[in-house]
Amino acid sequence: MNVHQFLTSYSYGDAIGNEALALRDYLREQGLQSEIFSLFYHPRYAGQVRNYLDYDRFSSAANVVVFHFSIASPVTKKFLRLSDKKVIIYHNITPYYFFLDYHRILAKDCFKGRIELRQMADKVDLALGDSEYNRRELEEAGFSHTGVLPLAIDFSTFSGEGAPLIRELYADEKTNILYVGRIIPNKKIEDLIKAFHIYQRHFNAKSRLFLVGETRGFERYFSALNDLVSELGTHDVHFTGHIPQAEVIAYFKLAHLYLHLSEHEGFCAPIPESFHLGIPVLAFAAGAVAETMNGGGLLIQRKDFLSIAALMDRILRDALLRESLRQNQRRALSGAGKEESGRILLSYLQRL
Repeated sequence: MNVHQFLTSYSYGDAIGNEALALRDYLREQGLQSEIFSLFYHPRYAGQVRNYLDYDRFSSAANVVVFHFSIASPVTKKFLRLSDKKVIIYHNITPYYFFLDYHRILAKDCFKGRIELRQMADKVDLALGDSEYNRRELEEAGFSHTGVLPLAIDFSTFSGEGAPLIRELYADEKTNILYVGRIIPNKKIEDLIKAFHIYQRHFNAKSRLFLVGETRGFERYFSALNDLVSELGTHDVHFTGHIPQAEVIAYFKLAHLYLHLSEHEGFCAPIPESFHLGIPVLAFAAGAVAETMNGGGLLIQRKDFLSIAALMDRILRDALLRESLRQNQRRALSGAGKEESGRILLSYLQRL
């Protein structure tokens, strides 16, 4: 059989796009023909991704099409019209209300996405969530054949040291706190800033916060975050914007602690990436975060910023605690990676 993949958008550095590429490469290694089709894609992937409207000449009842679903788009209608066997991988849809004050179009597409999800319930052969949290949402939406496919992460991309200029620029004695992901409201970047402000003011003045991720499309939110930094008088808060993977790796390699206070996550790729790199993780238990951490790192059940700052300080000062966290994180990561996800996907597809 041929196994092809559909996406709405293939963005540079995006976890869903990275998974599609990792799965495509794994499927090809197993001798299967596999291509990626998308509505939007970054120009750098022009040689690897095809326009989804070109799929007709590939379509066959003997094929399997895997649709990475995370938002409403015209791709859904195309996907449902195919004669191919149909599988969706559900990456969750952020509740629309997070975006009402900052991005009405995205709020609309997220609202419509939940409707499209329910419309697909009786029209696909298999629905997979990239976490048990997402699989349960599929059941609630009416899907009868469901399963879990852990997000395929290619950890080999972190084997290098990253951009040398970034490493040289911040080569000092300061403690580096890291967040990686889009700068959008559901990630609660304002809570990261508040917790870091207390940590810097009361525990460690020689510290900085790296906020690594795309800000475009949420200029109003980004402006409000900058206003908050100014109002608090916090220093050394660095927004990088969208940057090449080599620079992302450099920021990971500089980090002493990964802090994640998002209030909605269907998975959360930077957590296992931090585990892989031996960076202690402190995260708020929202959505699938606890499941993603799998017993590794430290999980926060409520947002008391003073307590969070104190816990950050404890982790960063206590070498024995840090080593214990690293060991737990290595155990939590056991078996993760693109090969394991690829094998699980193939086992599901063979049952079709």
